[in-house]
Amino acid sequence: VQLQASGGGLVQAGGSLRLSCTASERTFSTWATGWFRQSPGKEREFVGCLSTSGRTLYADSVEGRFTISRDSAKNTVYLQMNSLNVDDTAAYYCAARAGPPSVRSSDYDNWGQGTLVTVSS
Repeated sequence: VQLQASGGGLVQAGGSLRLSCTASERTFSTWATGWFRQSPGKEREFVGCLSTSGRTLYADSVEGRFTISRDSAKNTVYLQMNSLNVDDTAAYYCAARAGPPSVRSSDYDNWGQGTLVTVSS
């Protein structure tokens, strides 16, 4: 499955952004989806994931601020980000795998290109 991430941009601290991850296949809802992010000089880190049944799991750093959801009709998974702070600045990546969701980036076979989120203070 091919993934297209979008929605990044520049936002002030405390603001919100919604990232989208659109898949090339109508069967996207049958894939587990993960969101990861990477800042310059840092390793890619887990943000959150969504199972095919709709269960979500989030990193502690974003719990309560970020929400992952799916619109199956649009073959799209969203990452709603609220109360953004400068530490959220990163390139954000969506990924998909045919299996249970995982917090490890190495478990995902399909990746979208990154979309850059910059949070200014």
